[in-house]
Amino acid sequence: MATRNPRRRVTIADVASHAQVSTTAVSKVIRNATGVSAVTKSRIQASIAELGYRPQAAARGMRGRTFTIGLVLPHIRNLFFADILDGLSGQLENTGYQAIMVQGGDTRKAERQAVDALLDRQVDGIINVAPLASKNRMEEVAKERPFVVLARHERSTLYDSVYDDDEAGAELVVRHLIELGHRRIAHITHQDNSLAQPADLLHIIRAETYKRIMREHGLGDEIAIATTFYNEQGGYDGARELLARSPRPTAIFAGADQAAIGALAAVHEAGLSVPQDVSIAGYDNTLLAALPIIALTSVDQDGFSMGRMAGRLLLERIEGRVSAARFSVAPKLITRRSTAPPPA
Repeated sequence: MATRNPRRRVTIADVASHAQVSTTAVSKVIRNATGVSAVTKSRIQASIAELGYRPQAAARGMRGRTFTIGLVLPHIRNLFFADILDGLSGQLENTGYQAIMVQGGDTRKAERQAVDALLDRQVDGIINVAPLASKNRMEEVAKERPFVVLARHERSTLYDSVYDDDEAGAELVVRHLIELGHRRIAHITHQDNSLAQPADLLHIIRAETYKRIMREHGLGDEIAIATTFYNEQGGYDGARELLARSPRPTAIFAGADQAAIGALAAVHEAGLSVPQDVSIAGYDNTLLAALPIIALTSVDQDGFSMGRMAGRLLLERIEGRVSAARFSVAPKLITRRSTAPPPA
């Protein structure tokens, strides 16, 4: 019986021999360090490509960097998170860094385990999207490893923040519905077990802004909120709850596109039409919202730019920046066929 002989892994010494340089020079090129001429660097990079050399992450970690970045997502079902990943990948292109994505889950325990797993694997930095952890916990992680928080509004001197101007975004969509002539405008918001201050949570900001704009237009008595989840089932359940009101709302603002998709299903199941009977608006402007069969009015918070900026800030932290940075995205309203004037 023939035995399989695994191919020997190419080593840094093999690259040095092939490029006719020292292993120190090869190491500097791999770490993107100074001290190697452009000609020598080019020759080493050519040898790396020709030999198919891949540095071992564990060994690199013992020497310093692993050139890996951890990305913690609540889950992978939301297309908006794919936009964030695309932006991050674009920022990391040609830097030598690779992103490792893990799912944090719906509980603080699961999220903590995900972050700890990345720390154990010696990633050089971590980006945490919509974390459930307390500020104290995130600052503990930031003391150990460069850390960027995406989609939370609190300030910290230890980690950087990237977030959408959720107040401006919610105001855009509610004003849009009012300008169309709607008065009975309802809202679907989210619930979680985050340890953040309520004023720092995006779903609280969006809900509070909805209520403020309604009151400013004399519509305080029409405020109707369903508290479920930012997913399809949550949107479906929330819309069913709101449609059972008498009189029913003529417009529903869901705090996320995922919830808006569920709301669309509930409206159609009730024998109603969008937007003839009920207008639906979402938040995130995911690729799904732009499909002609859905054509969902939605707030665009540019997940690609958020992911790119999070990657940029994290790399700056890894390179030694210690001052805290905050970056806010200016949202835009993208109007489509799911919103129209209310029925006469």
